[in-house]
Amino acid sequence: MTWTPHATVAVIVEDQNGRYLLVEELSDGKVVLNQPAGHVEEDEKILDAARREALEETGWEVELQNFLGLYTYKAPSNGVTYYRLCFSAQAIRKLTEELDDGIIAAHWLTLDQIRQQPEKLRSPLVLQCIEDYRNGRRFPLDAITEAKT
Repeated sequence: MTWTPHATVAVIVEDQNGRYLLVEELSDGKVVLNQPAGHVEEDEKILDAARREALEETGWEVELQNFLGLYTYKAPSNGVTYYRLCFSAQAIRKLTEELDDGIIAAHWLTLDQIRQQPEKLRSPLVLQCIEDYRNGRRFPLDAITEAKT
């Protein structure tokens, strides 16, 4: 059997009131909370994937600001290893109310509201990425280098 990791992106968006943009979504029949996140599609640039996922899952156009890091997680529910490239971004404008399939709603939540629902977080990386962001972890976007085609 060939081991196949999954490349994903996630976006931390904080508003001027200290709230974070999260999505309420269905995962394996369970309602969970996650950052706007998803798989990088074939031939898609990583930064484009992050912007696309934020828009598709929340309706918000975002401007990426920083790279927070590469996070790994092996999901106990399916045994899949995910490589999560996490970014911070600023919300620019709400473009649509239409959200991706499986997304129930987008919510702006405080850190306390997020911490009060650990059982609803899609993975431990949801809170870990926010904590790293709050602790000042920042790398320039050009830390991501993609071959020119």
